[in-house]
Amino acid sequence: MEHDGQLDLYAAVASQLKEAHTSVRALQVPEGVRMALTRKLLVITAVAKHDLADATRRLERFTTDLDEGRIPEEER
Repeated sequence: MEHDGQLDLYAAVASQLKEAHTSVRALQVPEGVRMALTRKLLVITAVAKHDLADATRRLERFTTDLDEGRIPEEER
C-alpha cells in the first residue's frame, strides 16, 4: 500500500504543476518573464523525478510567490 501513497503524491504534484502552468500562461506579463517562470516550472518537474519532497516544497514556494505577486524581472 505504501507504493499507492507514493503514486497519489505524484498525481497531486502533477496536478499542481498543471495548475501552475495554467496560471503562468494567464499572466499579463512580458514574454521574457513568462519564459523565466516556465523554466522554473520545468526545473521543478525535473526535480520531481528524483526528489518528490523537494519538488513539492519548490512548487509550494513558486505558487506562493506567484499568488503574492513576486514575479521575476524580464531576463535580457
